[in-house]
Amino acid sequence: MSKLKSGAAAALQDVLRDGMTLAVGGFGLSGIPAELIEAVRDSGVRNLTVVSNNMGVDGKGLGILIEAGQVRKVIASYVGENKLFAEQYLAGELEVEFTPQGTLAERLRAGGAGIPAFYTKTGVGTLVAEGKPLAEFDGVTYVQERAIKADVALVHAHTADTDGNLIYRYTAQNFNPVVATAGAVTVAEAEVIVEPGQLDPNHIVTPGVYVQRLIQAAARVKDIEQRTVRSRPTGADSAPVPA
Repeated sequence: MSKLKSGAAAALQDVLRDGMTLAVGGFGLSGIPAELIEAVRDSGVRNLTVVSNNMGVDGKGLGILIEAGQVRKVIASYVGENKLFAEQYLAGELEVEFTPQGTLAERLRAGGAGIPAFYTKTGVGTLVAEGKPLAEFDGVTYVQERAIKADVALVHAHTADTDGNLIYRYTAQNFNPVVATAGAVTVAEAEVIVEPGQLDPNHIVTPGVYVQRLIQAAARVKDIEQRTVRSRPTGADSAPVPA
């Protein structure tokens, strides 16, 4: 049975609610489900807990939910590119739970695997471990981290079939596979969608069993957080050196 929906609003209309936990794939602006994020903004839902590696930048990615005042709490590993985020946090309007990047990935993976908690050395002796259970294994202290299970997960894939099997492209894969498994309902957007049987099973990263709904992603310019370039030299000095 095809999981393909007519668009982002249709795919999300009966699963969004105030106060829910939303896990979102992507890293910065790479591999983000931009169309689905925009549909969340347009829905008007509020008091969201958003779990993502970071919150995009001002005016782009998850930053648009910050601008709309829809986010109550953020669980992330990095937020340094978003000035409005910082302003809302310092004003006490936004709760933030910082989680080391690898720990965040494992918390999402554990949520998808049905593992309620795990122990890690990362964060022991720092603010990250405050208030969390500690245990000693083989003479080493570890901190307990709880799994993350989201009400809805949003992911971006490069290629999918209508059964919801997903393939990602290069570094745009990032957090998307672990986010896809962590949602009670997972909605994916894909740039290319084919019929069942057209994907090489060896290339599928997220099996369709984890994906409940799928939409066609519209063609759009893929933004870059920070573009650093230099002028290309001209003239004789720029000629390649002979081997």
